[in-house]
Amino acid sequence: MKDYQAVFLVGCGSCATVCKVGGEEEVFATQEWLEECGHEVTGSMILDEACHIMRAAREIRRFRDQIADADVLLVLSCGAGAQSISDCTDKPVLTGVDPLFLGNVRRFGQYEEKCSLCGDCILNETAGICPVTTCAKGLLNGPCGGMEDGYCEVDRQQQCAWVRIYQRLEKQQRGVFSRVVEPKDWSRKFKPGKHFIDRCSGKNSDL
Repeated sequence: MKDYQAVFLVGCGSCATVCKVGGEEEVFATQEWLEECGHEVTGSMILDEACHIMRAAREIRRFRDQIADADVLLVLSCGAGAQSISDCTDKPVLTGVDPLFLGNVRRFGQYEEKCSLCGDCILNETAGICPVTTCAKGLLNGPCGGMEDGYCEVDRQQQCAWVRIYQRLEKQQRGVFSRVVEPKDWSRKFKPGKHFIDRCSGKNSDL
């Protein structure tokens, strides 16, 4: 931030607010801190969802005068939100949050990583439990030799993902799949930015 004097702040009213990293309270606290450090804050906005590109573009137009007076936009949201803002302005955009993962909501304010968005899904065969993400070693064909009493050797407080898979398949009266799962085809992950999904048309397009 030392290279920029005037700052415009962007928060997110969705996940970042619930996680207490980018809501109204955090934006206000950041503004106070920046001003104490000698920066000028030209304004701020909190988007309903910072990752929504069209909404971000609309709000940036609404605050265009305050943004024009800023040297940089500081975004308190996940990386998706910061990238939405970057796509909508020629100003430099910095992120004030270092997110760890894309999470499922367990309950209000609690998130859990359950999917790696790998593009090579086997959830249909593993009773809806992803071993790629929830197994510490990402094993695809059953538990490792370090599993003990149903718990992971990496974290003894964590139940083994494959034990959970076996238990759920058994409860559903389904057999564990007999085929050997091949190593993950990480080319299906479509990186960097090679895939676009249009939910309205139901079509996928290569970019």
